[in-house]
Amino acid sequence: MASASADADAGLWSPARRQLTVGLLLTITLVAFESLAVATVMPDVKDDLGGLALYGWVFSGFFLASLLGIVVSGRLADERGLALPFTAGLVLFSAGLVVGGTAGSMPVLVVGRIAQGFGAGAIPATAYAAVGRGYPAALRPRVFAAMSTAWVVPGLVGPALATLVEHAWSWRLVFLGLLPFVAVALAMAVPALRLLDAHPAVATVSRSADERPLSRVVLLVLGVGAVLAGTADAPLGLAVVLVAVGLPVAAWAFVGLVPAGTLHLRPGVPATVGVRGILTCGFFAADAYVPLAITDGRGAATWVAGAALSMASVLWATGSWVQARLIDRVGPRRLDRAGFALIGASVALVLGVAQGLPVGLAVVAWGIAGLGMGVAYAPLSLTVLAAARPGEEGAASAALQLSDTLGVAVGTGVGGSIVALGDARGWAVSSGVAVVFAASLVVLLGGVLAAGRLPERVPAQAG
Repeated sequence: MASASADADAGLWSPARRQLTVGLLLTITLVAFESLAVATVMPDVKDDLGGLALYGWVFSGFFLASLLGIVVSGRLADERGLALPFTAGLVLFSAGLVVGGTAGSMPVLVVGRIAQGFGAGAIPATAYAAVGRGYPAALRPRVFAAMSTAWVVPGLVGPALATLVEHAWSWRLVFLGLLPFVAVALAMAVPALRLLDAHPAVATVSRSADERPLSRVVLLVLGVGAVLAGTADAPLGLAVVLVAVGLPVAAWAFVGLVPAGTLHLRPGVPATVGVRGILTCGFFAADAYVPLAITDGRGAATWVAGAALSMASVLWATGSWVQARLIDRVGPRRLDRAGFALIGASVALVLGVAQGLPVGLAVVAWGIAGLGMGVAYAPLSLTVLAAARPGEEGAASAALQLSDTLGVAVGTGVGGSIVALGDARGWAVSSGVAVVFAASLVVLLGGVLAAGRLPERVPAQAG
């Protein structure tokens, strides 16, 4: 116990951990800049390239491809160490940036985002596994809070910088301008991950591990993609076929990739993985369309949309530090219920903005939503990592990130289907996004109930 206490007291910035901490935070900062910048300029990209029907696929395609990256990198992290999947992920991420930045049409942009998403999927799974292997349990709340804080500078600067770059030069530089930062992140993080791989305490699993999870995730991506395509503006007969085939395939594949009992929210780890998907689905279903609601829906400037995203990012980090202080006393169940309630109230306000309330209210409302995410998100990560056996952190984090990313993909994809359906029927953009926000609100209200299946306290570290 004394050695564990001393290890925790050494902190995130001790000489033994400093390089790993810096590398992880640089990587998260890079992902944050990309996410916020692309979301901010997407209404302008849509005006340039056309294709409102594919607006949602820019986001859902990215996250569906991330599912493949998450599972592959989770397996490689356990079998081959952390450096390999991390390096491969950043290389593919860079290729996607190049394709996206040179795209001449919306379909090509979607292809670039798919390539980018496949690479980006390796980053969170590898980072979570690195947290599980490189930091003692007592430090992990601070690690996740620091990761959330890494969104602060991108949250404050990213949307404004993206707007400036788009107006002064082109939205294409929002993609291509990130490439030098990818190289810096690669140079900083990979040596630290190699040192962690070489640590004798890190266990690995057999390289002959079952290959079925990869085939299942491919079927999951295809099944979800079929459902999203079917729920968009597809002909009725084709839509019925796509949904009838895709939904059972996706459900079967998902069940085989997550802990038993996840779909039924079995108390404990299965419920934690399931609630994570509900949380990301409800939040990001609205988040992806807040800029569209502000600009195209209400006619406000791009910088207003950027301000809403910035406020959400900064208060997400604030909420994460709040949960780090409260998690031991309050526990995951109460924190997540509070987080769902905050996000739900915020989505209700943004829905009102889409229907005529003052546009400035969206900035405040989405900041509150970010606070709710900060409070609810990290406790789920802590709960799952605490239950993982040493050497199996990659598989545990991959299951969590799988549910996480699937929630984002489904949320943004269904939102895109609603917007595309409304556009095909001549709806105003404000009406389409209002329906999206209403659907998000239903998911979040369900999340308040689902959070009751979470453990009252973070479980003791598995041995």
